[in-house]
Amino acid sequence: MPGKYFEELEVGQRFRHGQGRTVTEMDNTLFCALTMNTQPLHLNADFASRTQFGQRIVNGIFTLGLVVGLTVADLTEGTVVANLGYDRVVHPAPVFHGDTIYAESEVLEKRESRSHPDQGIIRLKHTGRKQDGTVVVEFERTAMFIKRPNKI
Repeated sequence: MPGKYFEELEVGQRFRHGQGRTVTEMDNTLFCALTMNTQPLHLNADFASRTQFGQRIVNGIFTLGLVVGLTVADLTEGTVVANLGYDRVVHPAPVFHGDTIYAESEVLEKRESRSHPDQGIIRLKHTGRKQDGTVVVEFERTAMFIKRPNKI
């Protein structure tokens, strides 16, 4: 299992996730359709051309979800029980079709679960950057991780 167990994560630990993902027009359009988001800034090229951005921008919730996804292989694949919350979400710059997104993570806090002795709670800060290093999303995520199974 490539994910990290609760015991393997320490406060201050940082991860630069190696895999990036280029966002396509189809990604943005399909995500908006699936989530019933009809915002013309995401879908209408004519409308968006007359905004400060000059073109359509990628849905911010897609960007947040993509950054979470980019962290899975290194952090949570098979070792997370649940995402408990997302906090302090900011989108300091837009994502456009054709931008490639990369993710970084930092462990902010960790504690034992009071109700599940075989689990622990980790608070992470995730940062998503475009190919040129511009930060496009930052947020904190709290998740419940399993502890390493006892060997019998």
